Formats: sequence, C-alpha cells, structure tokens
Amino acid sequence: MMGGKPSAIAAGVCGAIFIGYCIYFDRKRRSDPSFKTRLRERRKKQRAAQNKSGLAQLPDLKDAAAVQKFFLDEIQQGEELLAQGDYEKGVDHLTNAIAVCGQPQQLLQVLQQTLPPPVFQMLLTKLPTISQRIVSSPGLEEDDVE
Repeated sequence: MMGGKPSAIAAGVCGAIFIGYCIYFDRKRRSDPSFKTRLRERRKKQRAAQNKSGLAQLPDLKDAAAVQKFFLDEIQQGEELLAQGDYEKGVDHLTNAIAVCGQPQQLLQVLQQTLPPPVFQMLLTKLPTISQRIVSSPGLEEDDVE
C-alpha cells in the first residue's frame, strides 16, 4: 500500500510542473509583440478562405431587390462553375440560390432535370448547411421564420 503514495505524489508534482509550464508558455506567447498581428493575419486568411469556398454573404432577406440580384448572380456563377467542371463550388453557389429562392421546390425540380444525378445528390447533401445559415442570418429575425 505504501508504494502507491509516492507515485501519487510524483504524479501530482509532474502535473503541477506541466500546468506551470503551460501558464509560462502562454504568457510568453501573448507578450510577444507580433502575436496580435499574426493572429489578425491568420483570422483574415481564414475569412478569405471561407469567402472563396462559396459561402457568400447572404443579402438582407427583407430587401426583395437585393435578394433577387443575389439569386440571379448565384445561379449564374453556379452554372459557369459547373460548365468548367468545378462541381464543388458550382453546387455551393446553387445552394446559396436555393436558400433565398421564394419557391425552392420548383427550382429543385428544374435542377433535378438539368443536372447530372451525382451533382444533384451533392446539392441535396449541402442544403441542410445553407438552411442553418439562413436561420442564423442577421437580416432575419426569429419572428420571420415559419
């Protein structure tokens, strides 16, 4: 029974040393003069990568003209990308268009007839993610969601 107590003390000391090192390292990292600038640059790159991935900024859903322009732009970009063979980004743009469409069922029927089955299936798998973005969109209040 006596062999367990020294090992427990050793484990506690090692844990305390590890936590102390973590605190020291974090302070050293945060006090680095270029830490904040590198952090801002990294976040800016992440935002740029997110914008390039097809996650376009949704328009104000109460402004009909902005929604219509966004819809037409997204359909056009999606068609162009699909024609070039970039199915992933093309589907992203079509999904954005479906998200703001007033009659998404009719648009889905048209797309089902015109798109190859694997591309249409890819479109269907991305629809839940875009509906999440619509619900959390700043231009839409909870009272507007049916």
